[in-house]
Amino acid sequence: MIIFSNFCFFRTVDLIVYEVEENTRIDYGGACIFPMGSVEKMDPELNGDDFRESPLGVRKMHTFEHIGSMAAATQSHGPIRARSRLLMSIYIVIFKAKINILLPFGPLALLLHYLTQNHGWVFFFSLVGITPIAERLGYATEQLAFYTGPTVGGLLNATFGNATEMIISIYALRNGMIRVVQQSLLGSILSNMLLVLGCAFFCGGIMHSEKDQVFNKATAVVNSGLLLMAVMGLTFPAVLHFTHSEIHYGKSEVSLSRFSSCIMLVAYASYLFFQLKTRHHTYSPIDEEETQNDNVPDQEDVPEITLWESIAWLAVLTAWVSVLSGYLVDAIQGASEAMSMPVAFISVILLPIVGNAAEHASAIMFAMKDKLDISLGVAIGSSTQISMFLIPFCVVIGWIMGERMDLNFQLFETATLFITVLVVAFMLQEGTANYFKGLMLILCYLIVAASFFVHIDPAINDD
Repeated sequence: MIIFSNFCFFRTVDLIVYEVEENTRIDYGGACIFPMGSVEKMDPELNGDDFRESPLGVRKMHTFEHIGSMAAATQSHGPIRARSRLLMSIYIVIFKAKINILLPFGPLALLLHYLTQNHGWVFFFSLVGITPIAERLGYATEQLAFYTGPTVGGLLNATFGNATEMIISIYALRNGMIRVVQQSLLGSILSNMLLVLGCAFFCGGIMHSEKDQVFNKATAVVNSGLLLMAVMGLTFPAVLHFTHSEIHYGKSEVSLSRFSSCIMLVAYASYLFFQLKTRHHTYSPIDEEETQNDNVPDQEDVPEITLWESIAWLAVLTAWVSVLSGYLVDAIQGASEAMSMPVAFISVILLPIVGNAAEHASAIMFAMKDKLDISLGVAIGSSTQISMFLIPFCVVIGWIMGERMDLNFQLFETATLFITVLVVAFMLQEGTANYFKGLMLILCYLIVAASFFVHIDPAINDD
């Protein structure tokens, strides 16, 4: 005989059957079913008729008849469950994160654009409004990576991890603002390598001041090599331009930039394959750490939204970032005049801080948990993605659009990137980190920011 105990309506939607040694529990939509007495294992030699004639067979058939009737009764609750799931997804993505308190700034930027035409305020409100969207884009990408595996997850991180910078760059390219594209991408690299990594080292070192934090030196060496390769790709077009040694003046540097961009994209694809497939065991210290802590439940390792919800949120958030990016790019020149700031400072310092909001928070959080390999992957990995993927990608997109987007980032910007890569490479060569190294990186970023605040872009008078 079956006793139904405490029929209560939960959010559980699937039929889950638990078979334990002494009893069998069946949960359906909150219905808890316990057969009285012990349950014997079914004899594999019994055929279908013998099974129906056996007491166990009758009992189980009787049980599933009741479940079938309940399933038919609860099918009418499908729309209710779908609506509940939708509300839960909205709560998790929109209302759960505290940074989303900045979301109203986006619509306010649109209102100010049409009501006041004040470019300074439109730029500021758009900048603040994009910040939580950039963070939520990173969150949705992480959720989607749970379902796609490491290889596709790496490609997704390359695409959506820097989606804000990519969208802003494409809008700027459409408006012919090539220098804004170059400087914003350069600023993203500098921000990740100096500010984000510096804050991670500093906060992690303060939390674990009794020791030096350790990270995987092999991964750092490979990323440093790729960054130096990116510096080489940016240096040759600049040297070719400033030494006036081109065969065809004004054309050779563009052709060299497009060729070098294709090579850099091939190198980045090879790096992804090398890291995620060939040397997965060497370049995945995170997996080893998680394996050691299998007995400790960690809510961060469990997806909070489903696969299709992740895809839908990526589409919605990307569309909203695209809208705000258009207003942001249109207001840059007016904001520069209204706030008496050079366009170079806005492009190199202010725009990347918004795009790197998600990386900044994640790197600090993992460093404080003594998971410095993840912090290094976030900061240096993002710099590698921008230098080896996003910059060449923008050159190719500009080529398609008919814009003269090249790798000549001018002498001042190229020298700044070269010195930054050298400083960070020396910081990473020991494989250890502490708060003093983090403080040095932060102070270096302040010097870079002050330099661009007094820098006049020579490209304005070029051409």
